[in-house]
Amino acid sequence: MGQEIQFTATRIEYLSVTDARRAKGLRLVLGAYAVPGPWREACKGLFDVKGIPYASVANSNSGASDIDLGVGGTQSELIAWTGQSSSPVAIWKDEHPRSTWPEQLNLAERLNPEPRLIPADIDLRMQMFGLINEIAGENGFGWCRRLQLIQDGFEQTKPDEDGYEFWKTLAGKYVYTAEAAAAASKRCVEVIGRVGAILEAQKSTGSRYLIGDALSAADIYMATFYALIEPLPEAQCPMATSYRPAYINKDPAVAAAVTPGLTEHRDFIYAEHLVLPIVF
Repeated sequence: MGQEIQFTATRIEYLSVTDARRAKGLRLVLGAYAVPGPWREACKGLFDVKGIPYASVANSNSGASDIDLGVGGTQSELIAWTGQSSSPVAIWKDEHPRSTWPEQLNLAERLNPEPRLIPADIDLRMQMFGLINEIAGENGFGWCRRLQLIQDGFEQTKPDEDGYEFWKTLAGKYVYTAEAAAAASKRCVEVIGRVGAILEAQKSTGSRYLIGDALSAADIYMATFYALIEPLPEAQCPMATSYRPAYINKDPAVAAAVTPGLTEHRDFIYAEHLVLPIVF
């Protein structure tokens, strides 16, 4: 993995970090790579749903010509600007960079309150933030699936091979240990099982959404993070082809927890609310 990559996606025009720092308006540091990183796609989705235009930014001054995985490499420009080296990051005008999902969600809600993605009702709001944390927060579903991917990478790559350094760097970002990777399956199953149950309960009330009877940020996060179970088909997600097998779930326990309702929800949210095909 990380060696022979075929790009089949339509490419976004990315600004370098240097150019982005001089630009105005909203800028999203997304990296410059054709894989549906769930945090990246969820962040894009928040602003796409609200119709808020933004400039896409590569992780460093290398621009979009490089295959930039958002980890490793020299990213001193990004660190100097945002204080960290990960993506996505949202920067509005001269305000401080926002590198966490709650910050990005609240920024999107402030820039355009409609359509509302954070419920007005406090109980629904608390449910939504708690649910997204289980999906996208530290030790949540996405985090634990990354631990599983890192484990697979270490098993398939020898220490003297180029790809090993990629997995080593990624392991540092996700505080990887063999013990944490072994525990990841249970957490993934818990989250997926709970989301599936919520969707079933919502269906009985006539709602196709996770919270209440309208789209919320929780739907966007679950739909985009489903890529860590199975990415959308090639026509809808023209990702770097050599990365697709790594994204597809191989954990039988996670597979057993996936219900048809989860796939149906992903497909519905993308078809009705998000941009297709995904553009990288």
